[in-house]
Amino acid sequence: MRTSYALLAGLAVALEGASAFRSSAVRARLVRSTAPSVVRVWALSAPRALPRMADASAGAELCDSEDPEEVCMLPMGVTVPMSWMNTAKVGLSFATWFFLNVMYNLTNKKCQNVFPMPWTMTVVSLFVGIPYVLFMWATGLRKAPKVSFEGYKKLFPIGVFHAAGHASAVIALGAGAVSFAQIVKAGEPVFTCLLSFLVLGQTFSPMVYATLLPIIGGVGLASLKELSFTWTALAGAMMSNIAFASRAVYSKSQMDKPVGENLGAANLYGILTIIAFVLSMPFFLYYELPQLPAAWAAAVAKKGSFWMWRQLFLDGLYYYAYNEVAFFTLSQVNPITHAIGNTIKRVAIIATTVIVFGNPVSKQSMIGSTIAILGALLYSLAKANDKPKPKAA
Repeated sequence: MRTSYALLAGLAVALEGASAFRSSAVRARLVRSTAPSVVRVWALSAPRALPRMADASAGAELCDSEDPEEVCMLPMGVTVPMSWMNTAKVGLSFATWFFLNVMYNLTNKKCQNVFPMPWTMTVVSLFVGIPYVLFMWATGLRKAPKVSFEGYKKLFPIGVFHAAGHASAVIALGAGAVSFAQIVKAGEPVFTCLLSFLVLGQTFSPMVYATLLPIIGGVGLASLKELSFTWTALAGAMMSNIAFASRAVYSKSQMDKPVGENLGAANLYGILTIIAFVLSMPFFLYYELPQLPAAWAAAVAKKGSFWMWRQLFLDGLYYYAYNEVAFFTLSQVNPITHAIGNTIKRVAIIATTVIVFGNPVSKQSMIGSTIAILGALLYSLAKANDKPKPKAA
């Protein structure tokens, strides 16, 4: 039986001190996705405990069907329409995705407030997921990937972009308000469109390009009156946008064919995490290792060693878990629904962090951030209904 991503999220909740919850074991099965993402997405399904039967009273498959006309048998012999269960599964996926993403941003910022070492935070957050994925491969709970040398040559640049994007985002989170970093990161579609044209020669409809205007204008408007503005935060968020847009475009141009076996979304993300960790280590050693003892002692003096170790572990756990859940969620819905969910997620992060950290937000910044986020939503909706055209020779 394959492990559940719910175990990863459940561990995070338990360590936060929340009440424990129980969930049925689930297993992962790979499915093909038409999304032009670096990572092929997957779906979760419950173990088949009961055979499929036409008559619900005689038995029903245990909630593992996409046919809305079928039924799902719950404990105590209760049956509900399968459409209800599918809706509940999608809702739970979104809720878990939002929760993990918000908690990652909160945990990272809390830790950097007393331990301003972004490269240390970067390598630690990447490292925490590595023992988990190696354990999955070693125990056979997840089939280990088999990648050729040529395959790794294609994956390496993607790992470079992944490392650069993550490190830049962490630097932005530490240098300014989380809300500001999220506003600037809403501008990623601008770089995606530009790089798609320069690298892939693709053009989109005028409607797609028109949606970039409110993104650019909103980010600019919010930055002008952002009370917690710093150039480091702006540069970090912008570099993160460029890196992640480059990752997406490069992946689309190079990953049209499989580069190995057992390379579903979870395994591919695990490989990229390992590559990104290795690539980030030299920067940590050069920039922060000499200052690490003093910075750690100062942080421990304020919060205690247990709090620090707990925050560092949770930071990595939330980061790895929310990325896996995000790709799973993408596999459950169409691009439009995912675009709306992604926008709501960004709003949830901004609202939560403003409340928790009490960052002052000017009226102009609020207006600008609203325009930018709505622009990102319109871009996603327009792009979901648009077929990119190759550049004329």
